[in-house]
Amino acid sequence: MRSPIARTRRPLPRPCGELSAAVLEALRTPAGSPIPGVRAADPSDRDLHSALHTCYALHYEGFDGVDAEWEWDPGLLGLRAELESRFLAALHAETAGGADLDAELDDLLAVPAEETGLSVFLRDEGQPWQLREYFIHRSILHHQEADPYAWLIPRLRGQAKAALVAVEFDEFGGGHGDRIHQRLYADLLAGAGLSPDYLHYLDVVPAPMLALVNMMSLFGLHRELRGAGVGHFAAVEITSSPGSRRLVDALTRLDADPACVLFYREHVEADAVHEQLMRRGVIGDLVAREPELRESMVFGIQATTMLEQLFTDHVLGCWCEDRTSLLAEVAEISRDATTLRSSAD
Repeated sequence: MRSPIARTRRPLPRPCGELSAAVLEALRTPAGSPIPGVRAADPSDRDLHSALHTCYALHYEGFDGVDAEWEWDPGLLGLRAELESRFLAALHAETAGGADLDAELDDLLAVPAEETGLSVFLRDEGQPWQLREYFIHRSILHHQEADPYAWLIPRLRGQAKAALVAVEFDEFGGGHGDRIHQRLYADLLAGAGLSPDYLHYLDVVPAPMLALVNMMSLFGLHRELRGAGVGHFAAVEITSSPGSRRLVDALTRLDADPACVLFYREHVEADAVHEQLMRRGVIGDLVAREPELRESMVFGIQATTMLEQLFTDHVLGCWCEDRTSLLAEVAEISRDATTLRSSAD
């Protein structure tokens, strides 16, 4: 049996602008200390998303040396609400909306005449250094994989609740700690010669991935956005299996560490089942019970698709210019690497 990964709280991230710096400065003081006013901030800017991610992180594992009372501090919650309002308005502005839920779900399942996207690139021509960068980006998401969806459970009833719990049961390892998907991703990182520590690479991941992760927390923490949370979760489960299959092919081609292959192979098999549970069990029952949530579910799907595309465009755009897609070079990544295995192997 693998030994458990030691858990130590991560230190606060580095600031990347005036807003995030002000939030970090406040969190170094006792809860109840004055909170900075919200400055004008672009909802696509990393400064806003870093500040928002820091606020949300207090509801997960928190940070080393930060007063636990900050999690429910009224002043900080007020600041977070302002940031959320700007982010949510931007998401609505960039999505088409509507109530045709069946059309959105069918679009997710449609097979294009010509394959495109990040997983296609990685399958066909991705190099070890590019896979490692991809792993680093996604680590910010997979370190909390499935956690935000747990907030949906008390907000659902009947078959929708039962089906969502069934999906979450798999995500959390079916009762086995070493099979929790978060743990499998930590093993993937270690197998690829990267740090498996919680949010270790937070300071080098640019805005597109932070926005995607923030959206998950936003939808999970607000009952009024439960429909969007379900739509997002469904979009992830429906599209995950084909993308994971392409990544298995990429990793097999590069003779990657077995832990890397295992994570994506697990998602090929599990998410094919989860797709049906989400569409029939969760969405089908929820629409029957609360048909007024159709538009919210459509919004969740569209927002997920839009942010994933922004992430893809950023990464592929950088790689096409032969430069890193991260904010800084990472010591563990070598352009000359020919393998996706730990140097200890």
